[in-house]
Amino acid sequence: MSIFRRPDYQSEVTQFISQLKTQKPELDTQQQAGRALLWDKNVDRELWQEYRAGRVKQKPYVYYSYSEKQA
Repeated sequence: MSIFRRPDYQSEVTQFISQLKTQKPELDTQQQAGRALLWDKNVDRELWQEYRAGRVKQKPYVYYSYSEKQA
């Protein structure tokens, strides 16, 4: 045993999560299904390049419309 080894410490949050996972073993699969539903998407990179190429440059100050007649 090392003299630098600390006693095994778990915070209250870690204990809560461990307890929750033992009570509900299906929780991991539900989390993965939720992530796949919202985040894990295939990205069409060619389509995104077309979107970016078609953007119109924004005017410097968008809340005021300049007209040619004002001088």
